Formats: sequence, structure tokens, C-alpha cells
Amino acid sequence: MIRSRAEQYLMNNYGARDLALVRGEGIFVWDANGNRYIDLLSGLGVNNLGHCHPKVVSAIRRQAETLLHVSNLYLIEPQTRLAELLVKHSPADKVFFCNSGTEAVEAAIKMARRFSFDHHGSGRHKIIALQNSFHGRTLGALSATGQTKYHEGFHPLLDGMIHAPANDIDAMRKAVDDSVCAVILEPVQGEGGIYPCAAEYLRAVRALCDEKNLLLIYDEIQCGLGRSGHLFASDEFGVEPDLITLAKSLAGGVPIGALLAKEKPAASFVAGTHAATFGGNPLAAAAGVAAFQVLLDEQLPARSKRLGEQFVQKLSALREKHDCILEIRGRGLMIGVQFNGPVADTIKTLRERGYLAGPAGPNVLRFLPPLIIEEDVLFETVEVLDQILTQNK
Repeated sequence: MIRSRAEQYLMNNYGARDLALVRGEGIFVWDANGNRYIDLLSGLGVNNLGHCHPKVVSAIRRQAETLLHVSNLYLIEPQTRLAELLVKHSPADKVFFCNSGTEAVEAAIKMARRFSFDHHGSGRHKIIALQNSFHGRTLGALSATGQTKYHEGFHPLLDGMIHAPANDIDAMRKAVDDSVCAVILEPVQGEGGIYPCAAEYLRAVRALCDEKNLLLIYDEIQCGLGRSGHLFASDEFGVEPDLITLAKSLAGGVPIGALLAKEKPAASFVAGTHAATFGGNPLAAAAGVAAFQVLLDEQLPARSKRLGEQFVQKLSALREKHDCILEIRGRGLMIGVQFNGPVADTIKTLRERGYLAGPAGPNVLRFLPPLIIEEDVLFETVEVLDQILTQNK
């Protein structure tokens, strides 16, 4: 029933949808027929705390009964609290709130260009991004995305985006000239196939940015907030970016985005330079405060690191058994299993067995389970995957 109505009234989104989910709790979701699934994708990396975490639900309920929206013409207490938490636990000094990850990237692009204009004048507007990256689907973020398949039909893209290969500091150096103002990268590439950047590469990029007076932007929309095993990816590598983009899990399932920035680049956003009607609205911000506090109180980043290492160990043993698995990649509970062919059928069979996973490219099986998941569920997942691959031989 819902499928025919959706096809009639909704435009296309990610692709064909044939599963209607109606309820979620913890690591589980239920479809319209009452079937239960283990969610190993977390709503594309959003539900790090699982579905309907009671503390987030309680915060939403209280805020919904108090104040839903006033716009950023006014001071908003939960917005200020969330900004304070983010600043206290990150390398940033200031926060700008928006509504999504792609909006956060757009804000970062604008800040980088405005900062460069303020300090160096016009003509220094180019931004280096990485090949195979993904930064969003609005025009600026799409232009930064280093995958041509997403560009088709949308030219001309935003001028001034350069793409360099990841983990190649020599190529990065060659890409830098007097017209470049910033570098944007994902410490762990997500949509591109779960590819972590090497620590030495990130340190070298930071040094290059310092040498050339470039801003360094980390896109942590998917890999941040505990997903990759640390609260912020910069915590693992000891590299402090100038700007950080966040979204996805920040408000426990409520739409929100954020641009975190050091004091100097943040100062380029004078009043009216960039603004958002809904960004950091009372409801989303209250949910964000609750979700961030759960991350801290339950030490979920460390849990993600520990469980991710165990999960990878089990998956690596599976690789020794099945030639179709080429590589296991990732950080924390952000894991990609590289196959020698398409993974669509494996994902379908997993779903039939009650496990929801997804792709990161045609040949990569992606796991983004809630950070609250238990290790025995992860181990059961490996056993089920083993059974599926054995049957397919």
C-alpha cells in the first residue's frame, strides 16, 4: 500500500524502496508486516545511539512542549548549550548551525573563501579536495565531491575545485599554487568505499597548509562523533583542522548540521555573511545536547574503537575463508568489506535474514552499526555472512 502511494507522490531519492520501516528501538527496526531487523547501517550513520534513545526522546518531548522555533534572530538556550559542548570537546572556538551535512560543507566553502578574501584579497579562491571523496549533493558540495558519477548532468559545477589523490602528499603539493585557499578532506572516506587517510598523510597536509597559509577542513559528517573510534577524527591523528563539518548523528536522528571553526576563520562570518532560518533550532539543538551527552557519559567513542577492532578481526578471518573478499577497511564501527564483484545480492540476502547493511560503491559492503551494539550481535553478523558466502560458492 505505502509503496504504490510513495511511487505516486514522491520523487526519486537514493533508489527503489521496497521496505517500509515503521518502528525502531535500540539496534532494531520493524517493518509494516511486523518483521524485525538488526540495523547495521544506522540510517546512513545517523543513529549512532540506536533508535529512539530514551534520553534523546525525553529531550525532544520536553522541548516540543516548550518552544519549537523562533529563528536565529533571537538567542536560543539549547543552541548555545550545544555549541558550548562542541567547543569544549573539539579543537574549535565557534559553531555555526545549519540543517544537514551538505549545508555544513557549503558553509565551510563560503567561510574558506571569505577568510581568504579578507586576508589576501580576490583571486585566491580555489579549494583542493580528494579524489573518491563525497561531500554532499548541493552544487558547492557536489563540486567538491571527487567522484564524476555524481557530477553527470549538473555542469557547469562550481569553479575552483581541484581534486588530488588521497595519501599522496607530493600530488597535494603540486596542486597548491597562489590561487588555493583551502583543503577539504574526509579523514575516513565514506561513500567512496570506506578509505581511511594515513596518519602521516594527514600530518603532512596540516604542515603544508601551515606553510602555505591554507585552511584545513575536515569533513567528519560520517566519520565523526564516535563513529570512527574517537569523538573527533582529529583526536586519533593529533592533527587539528581549522574547520570541521558535522551532521548525521549530531542530534540523535533529528536533522541538524554544524560548521565548527577556529577563532580567526570564524571571524570572517560577520553578521549577514551567512545565515540559516532553521539552523540550530530549539528542537534540534535540544536533541543534540542530549545525544552529545550520551556519547560522553557512555564513552561510546572508545566503545566504537574496541568493538570495531573485534569486528574487523572476525571479518578478516572470514576473508581467509572466502576468496571473494579482497580487503577489510575502516576505523571504529565504520567498516567496509571490499568484494571482487557487486555486493547487491549479498545485501539483499542479509536483509532476508534480518540484517540491514548497505553499499559504499558497487563492490563494498558497508557496516555502520549503532555504537550501542553488543559484540555478540556483531559476531552473529559475521556468522550469517559466512553462511551466505558459503551458499553462494
